[in-house]
Amino acid sequence: MSFEWIVSIIENNWQMFLRGAYYTLLISTISTIIGAFIGFFIGIMHTIPTRKKNVKHYILKLFNFILTCYVEFFRGTPMIVQAMVVYYGLDIAFGIDMHFITAGILVVSLNTGAYMAEIVRGGIVSIDKGQYEAASAIGMSHFQIMIHVVLPQVARNILPAAGNQLIMNIKDTAVLSVIGVTELFFQSKSIAGNNFRYFESFFVACVLYFVMTFTASRILLYVEKRLDGPDAYKKEQKETM
Repeated sequence: MSFEWIVSIIENNWQMFLRGAYYTLLISTISTIIGAFIGFFIGIMHTIPTRKKNVKHYILKLFNFILTCYVEFFRGTPMIVQAMVVYYGLDIAFGIDMHFITAGILVVSLNTGAYMAEIVRGGIVSIDKGQYEAASAIGMSHFQIMIHVVLPQVARNILPAAGNQLIMNIKDTAVLSVIGVTELFFQSKSIAGNNFRYFESFFVACVLYFVMTFTASRILLYVEKRLDGPDAYKKEQKETM
């Protein structure tokens, strides 16, 4: 590895590296947010109580079965295959011509939603049942309990797992290069193909990926600490216990 080559590659191709990093962050951030909403939606749907075996019960059961199939499919297949099916398959089969950025966001969002659904489900299950009973006793509906009581606690509890999902998405967007998404890996591959210095080109890409994931993890850690509240509050809590 030549340090002079690394400097030269950065000087001559910094705009391509930045463009790739921009699309990587754009797709991963938007997809994580959309995936989180999908996960919360599925989590709420899976916990709707149905005491009587009426039409509502069977409709809900069918809907939850479809959601379960969605989760299992996207968790059980590689994202690179999903990208090929969405971008090329939908165009061939149904004539749906999608922009590669839109296709990339759709694939990563659906994939993230499948994983977030299980994370949210675990977070909902972890909430003490007494809170459900207390909220029901004062006349709150299931959706009111979820929105005002359960989900705020779930959002705090699953924040580390959601942060890990964001970091995974930053790295996993590299597979979208197969459908022409000009993210960081795609740009690095193009740069390496132009100068035939693969090690140096991908070393720069490696550093950029690390900077993005490290920065994201630090920001999420800061948010997590802010949600925990001040240390004085924690000490006072321990003393009262």
